[in-house]
Amino acid sequence: MTATVSNDEEYGSNGYLSSDSSFYGDADTKAELEERCENYDPTRYWSNHPYLVSVMAAANRAKSHAASSSPTRPLYNPYEGRINARQLNETVEEFLKRLPPLTTSVSREYPWIFVANPHASLRPTDYDQGAFMRDAEETLQEFTKKKSGIESSMAGKAKASITRKLTPLRKTLEEKLLAKAKEKRFTSGKWMLFPSPDDVNSQWALVAEATVNRELGTAAKVAPDSGDGDRNPRLICVYTKDFSDMDDVKRVLERLVELGLVKRKDDRGIYYKANAFTELGINAGNEWGLKASLYASKDLLGGKK
Repeated sequence: MTATVSNDEEYGSNGYLSSDSSFYGDADTKAELEERCENYDPTRYWSNHPYLVSVMAAANRAKSHAASSSPTRPLYNPYEGRINARQLNETVEEFLKRLPPLTTSVSREYPWIFVANPHASLRPTDYDQGAFMRDAEETLQEFTKKKSGIESSMAGKAKASITRKLTPLRKTLEEKLLAKAKEKRFTSGKWMLFPSPDDVNSQWALVAEATVNRELGTAAKVAPDSGDGDRNPRLICVYTKDFSDMDDVKRVLERLVELGLVKRKDDRGIYYKANAFTELGINAGNEWGLKASLYASKDLLGGKK
């Protein structure tokens, strides 16, 4: 006949399991468990805890869940609603067919043809172009006064001597202008391609596709046909967010090389210009004697085979 244990023996007078209860096992089992408790080292356990397979799996599941549940950044097109640009509901193929640069005539509605990276984070409210222009124009005026003073004081001296005197001032001027652009977050810039009319459609197609697919920069534009049988090279601008972000500037250049749009070994190469300089009218042969471009592909690709 099987022995039974009364409720009083099992639970004790306080209603909790008694230490004498068979719930904990027989005497040998209790002794083994008590020994385990005495020898247990929590420090060792927690030092190994992060590397347990079950813990790593749980962490990965948590990351995956967070990624899938986080809101996706909405697509953005700064040119939405403009007939001279790709629209979000338009495929790249449809856009290229609608606005081929070779035969699209320049006009008030089509001064340029644009395409944007819909995943780019740059927004017009992120920078203050107006404030930059005001500050930069004052800086240029100050330089012009200093330049005139030096030229007047050195009248009759060799041009090379005057140039040597102005060179450090020009360097300081460039640094000030770029610093002001950074301060006002007006930091966009572009690599400039000059395909022939015969190549403009094919090269623009590569740029447009890569821009939309997040392989290049924030946006791109191409010059339409100016008419009158113009056979001059067309300008394609490939924009990046920040002229001082050399990793990104070089990354975009390398992708242009991969696309076959830039040759790694080319004495002429292509050039990168800050939009701040474009807006200030700092072009080749400008009155301040500044270099119009910041970087040359042959310098950034130099030494690479």
